Amino acid sequence: MRRLDSIINAKDAVIIGMYLYERPTWPRFSWESETLESLLADVRFRQGQLLGRMGSLGFPQQTEAAFLTLTEDALKTSEIEGERLDQAEVRSSIARRLGIDIGESRPANRKVDGIVDMLLDAAVNYSQPLTADRLFGWHESLFPTGRSNFTRIITGAWRTGPMQVVSNPYGREQIHFEAPPPDRLDAEMFAFLDWFNASSDLDLVLKSAIAHLWFVTIHPFDDGNGRIARAIADLMLARSEQSSQRFYSMSSQIQRERAAYYNILEQTQKGSLDITNWLAWFLECLGHAIEAATTTLGAVLKKARFWDALRDIPLNDRQRLMLNELIDGFEGKLTTGKWAKIAKTSQDTALRDITDLVERGILTRDESGGRSTSYSLTLT
Repeated sequence: MRRLDSIINAKDAVIIGMYLYERPTWPRFSWESETLESLLADVRFRQGQLLGRMGSLGFPQQTEAAFLTLTEDALKTSEIEGERLDQAEVRSSIARRLGIDIGESRPANRKVDGIVDMLLDAAVNYSQPLTADRLFGWHESLFPTGRSNFTRIITGAWRTGPMQVVSNPYGREQIHFEAPPPDRLDAEMFAFLDWFNASSDLDLVLKSAIAHLWFVTIHPFDDGNGRIARAIADLMLARSEQSSQRFYSMSSQIQRERAAYYNILEQTQKGSLDITNWLAWFLECLGHAIEAATTTLGAVLKKARFWDALRDIPLNDRQRLMLNELIDGFEGKLTTGKWAKIAKTSQDTALRDITDLVERGILTRDESGGRSTSYSLTLT
């Protein structure tokens, strides 16, 4: 049995209607180390294997993989809360901050920029202390207008009212648990941040899982607690890897397992301070997230092979731009009109660019012809 801080002789009894923070020994979490040993070892092995594979790639491929992961992370951490962001805006926002040229850029709204800023701060500045001011900055970034949908909320400060943790859209809400009252928040967050920033012999992957649960339990903000909890967990995972580049998305995997995520949170909140089941679920979910990253890695390697095959073929900037668009998964059919619009050139120039690539065997004309002539990649 492993305890977070002090050792006590008896486990907390499960009292019906009592939440974690209401238990006499809160927040002295405990867990069965033997139960988690193999799960943690497996996750650590997968982490090392993925980082090793990524480390064998060049810097451009690593940056591309991190770009794809951050895009997925921003989209899915919002989607878990029932909010869908515009993918093109998210891509543009991340690309600007990473200095990546993705061709046509779409201006992002302040909310998209805000969540991207939070995720990048958690990843890039993982070694910096987590403070109340830093969390306030994240919260203000998530809600730049001071509103959650049409409701005005307190931003950049702890909430001042009661809080119920719910899922599902308005009208179909499911209440999972109630958070501590506002008069406890200063003390609760001080204890949490003090523990989070302190050094210990606790494995940082387990610390990530505990941090996620602990912060969600406190739920210190009017809104955005889930997104911030996942960013906090990602920050600690970055510390566990000593890497500012994220190559897998825990939020994406949580979205895929969303029902199980809320179920285990609810069960844990209504259980004892033995959080073995929560830690086991988190480790399994993390293992699935790392496994899913092989898809991202495959896409990056495919792109690298594509450009390696063209390394001796002279191409102009427009052609390189459009080929990148196609290899990244161009939506719809590629026509001369779309080429001209995205590459910001004339229809005649677009046709010459395309014809050159067709003659070189890089593009092929699709079966339909005439005014609806479209083109696809031959080399993939």
